[in-house]
Amino acid sequence: MKPEETRIALLIDADNAPASKVDVVLAEVARHGVANVRRAYGDWKSPRLQQWEAALHPYAIRPMQQFAYSTGKNAADMAMVIDAMDLLRAGSVDAFALVSSDADFTPLVMRILADGLKVYGFGQRKTPEPFVNACSLFVYVEGLGPPTASPEAAPETDTAATKLRGDARLVLLMRNAVEAATGDDGWAHLAAVGNQIGNQASLDPRNYGYRKLSDLIESIGLFEVRRVNQVVHVRDKRTPTRSAAG
Repeated sequence: MKPEETRIALLIDADNAPASKVDVVLAEVARHGVANVRRAYGDWKSPRLQQWEAALHPYAIRPMQQFAYSTGKNAADMAMVIDAMDLLRAGSVDAFALVSSDADFTPLVMRILADGLKVYGFGQRKTPEPFVNACSLFVYVEGLGPPTASPEAAPETDTAATKLRGDARLVLLMRNAVEAATGDDGWAHLAAVGNQIGNQASLDPRNYGYRKLSDLIESIGLFEVRRVNQVVHVRDKRTPTRSAAG
């Protein structure tokens, strides 16, 4: 299905999402499809949601009022889950975009994925890993928007590479994806690597401070990267060099 034909339900947990990022979140959702359902959940009588109130009308987001029926319980979360299940059952959308930093939505993500629909997650860096990893793609909202500095102004350093290599999950994910996409010549097309990563887990290079997957792979320092006629190829440095004859 073409992105312009994909119908996406954008559901926002206003209690656990920054209103200041609504514009860049919508722009990111637009890369994947059309947000034909736009809803934000919370107790709109609460002073904490004043910033969100100002963002609703300009972006055609429908406020879904939920009173706090009891202390310590989040009625807005429950309403969001119920609406998501209703939309899933109705078959009126092709994917979901969930905006929240709350791991309680992890079972909902898993249920949606079980029906074959993608879930795009958006939250702050404090978002627990179970929710991040469950989504088809999860983006930290701090990484959205214009870059604070150009790549030339922020060169890659040994410190950055060391930090990336210290992320065991990232390294394993990258190496598995490159290995799965590697051809007989020992090299893997970057596009195929990206597809393999998408099939294994949620990963967006912007979450690590890089705009493109190729930049992230190069920064780790564990892979060789070459560009031939604007096509990027990747090779694990551990892979033995193959002779022209063999």
